[in-house]
Amino acid sequence: MIYRFRIILDAQEDIFRDLEIEASASLEDFHYAIAQAFGFGGSEMASFYTTNENWEQGEELPLLDMGEGTTPMAGKSLDQFFTAENHHLIYVYDFLALWTFFVELMEVGEKQPTMLYPNLVFAQGEVPEEAPEKAFSTEEDALDFDEDDEEEGLLDYDDADFY
Repeated sequence: MIYRFRIILDAQEDIFRDLEIEASASLEDFHYAIAQAFGFGGSEMASFYTTNENWEQGEELPLLDMGEGTTPMAGKSLDQFFTAENHHLIYVYDFLALWTFFVELMEVGEKQPTMLYPNLVFAQGEVPEEAPEKAFSTEEDALDFDEDDEEEGLLDYDDADFY
C-alpha cells in the first residue's frame, strides 16, 4: 500500500511537495524523504508532532529516543500511525532554524511494481535560503505576566546586581 502526502512549508508563498511512500515505511524514513524533497541534507534534528484538524500541536515523535516514554521515529511505521481519523502531522526540521511543515495524507493507493519509493510526485515553489520567520502575537501574550507583578516591582530590574 502507498500513501500520498502533501507537505506544505509554513510560509507566505505556496511551497509544497507531494510525496508517495510505502505505508510500511517508518517515520524516520519519511523524515529523510521530506528532507530530501525540500533540498535538506537530513542531518539536523527533527520531530513530528501529532495534530488535529485545526493543526494544534500534540505529542512529539522525535528523531532520536529522548526517554520519558517518547517513541522515536524509527519505532513507528506510517501504517501504525495514520488511520481514518488521523491523517495530519506537523513536521519540524532543524530546531535552530525551525523549518515547520504541515503534513497531510491525501490518498491511499496500490504500489506500482515499476515505481521506486519514496517518490516525489509534484513540487510547487522554491525553498527559501532561510526558514520563514514565525509571526507571534503581541509581546504581552508572549511574556504572559500579571500586571500585579509589575506594580509590586517584581519586574523592576534597575536595582539588580547583574547587567
